[in-house]
Order: sequence, then structure tokens, then C-alpha cells
Amino acid sequence: MTSPDPASPTPASPIPAGTPPARKPNPLLEIGITVLLPAFILMKLSSPERLGAVGALLFALAFPLGWGLWDGLRHRKLNWFSVLGVVSTLLTGGIGLLKLDAQWLAVKEAAVPGLIGLAVLVSNFTKTPLIRVLVFNAQLFDLDKVNQALNERRNMVPFELRLRTGTFLLAATFFFSATANYLLARFVVSAPAGTEAFNEQLGRLTLLSYPIIAIPSMLMMMGLMFWLARSARQLTGLDLGDMLRTG
Repeated sequence: MTSPDPASPTPASPIPAGTPPARKPNPLLEIGITVLLPAFILMKLSSPERLGAVGALLFALAFPLGWGLWDGLRHRKLNWFSVLGVVSTLLTGGIGLLKLDAQWLAVKEAAVPGLIGLAVLVSNFTKTPLIRVLVFNAQLFDLDKVNQALNERRNMVPFELRLRTGTFLLAATFFFSATANYLLARFVVSAPAGTEAFNEQLGRLTLLSYPIIAIPSMLMMMGLMFWLARSARQLTGLDLGDMLRTG
């Protein structure tokens, strides 16, 4: 990327400004629907006397699948994370119904965050690093105000370099998630697919993946966000509260 012309009064913004964020659903409700309910169904309703292995698997996967489809319809636009969630759910169902080896479940668990991490890493060599979409975005930050302050201080290029460094760190969080997902799945799920034991282990994997993988990944993402905010504060002179989008 070329350096902005110092003589130009209105250099192009390196961060695409967006619209104010839409209201989001309760995260506890999302966890209940996509994590707790499926895990309960898989662990408690997979016996032949209840839903059976196949019935419980299909019923459990209907919740995250339905949530992903509903989220896409609610926003009336393509949400790639929802799409990946739907695809991941369908792959899990396919592994169970086709009775594939349990190692394929571990591969699937690692593939989704691994592919996202690879996409983030590759985007660092383009004009639009994905960190602007996933972390430093218009839903969290008032990009117009940040851009204006960077222009006034002629700090666009230093901030661009911070974003590039942050992109490598963001990719590392997804690679961590991919590795942890694979190891946890291999450790927890060993029963043949399509059996009651497989469903119970899959339910246990669903429960364990949240505190062992999701929460640490979330903390790393928050740390990266605050590192970027701190960098922006140093380069813009704005307080964090002035940069964050309110309301």
C-alpha cells in the first residue's frame, strides 16, 4: 500500500467505515440453543428406549442448524460465520449418519477454524486484511472518528503497520483453536459413529469445547482488540471511550 500524500487534505481512509451495528441476540440464549440443548439431547436421549442414536443426533443438530439459518434470515444478508456454522453442523451429521471413523470428526473440528485462520493470514497480503472485518470494525469502533484523527496526525501508515501485525496475531488465535479442537476431539470421541456411545461423547465434546477452547479464544480476541485500541489511542490521541461506538 502506498503512503498517503502529506499535502492532500483528505487522504483516502484505510478503514472502510460502516453502518451502526444491529441489535444482537442474548449470547446466553445462543449458548443454550447451540451448546447446552444439543449436548443434553446427545447425552440423555440417545438410548434405544428414547430417541435412539440417529434420532437424537438429528434432533440435537437441528438446534444449531436452525439457529444458523434463522440468523441469516434475520439479518437478510450472508453471514459467513453462520454459513460455516451450518456447514460444520451438516458435516457432523454426515459423519454420524455415514458412520465414518471418529478421526474425521477431529479433522472437521479443526478444519473450520483452521480455514478461517488461513484466510486471515492470506488477507494480510492483500489491500484489505480481515482484521478490519473481524476485530477493528464499525460495530465496535467509530471508524470515521479514528480515520479523521489519524489523518490529522499523519499516522495512517504506522496504524496500517499495526493492523498488519494484528492480522498475524488474529490468524494465530484461529490456529490455536484448530489445534485445540483436533486434540480435544481425538481425546474425547473414540466410539464408532452412529452409536449411543458416540452421541454421548459428542455431547461431552460440545460441553468441554466451550470452556477449554471457546473462552480462551475469546480472551485472546479481546486482548488483541485492546492492543489495537491502545495502538489507535497512541496514534490518534483519542481516549478509548471516544473511539468505541456507543449505543
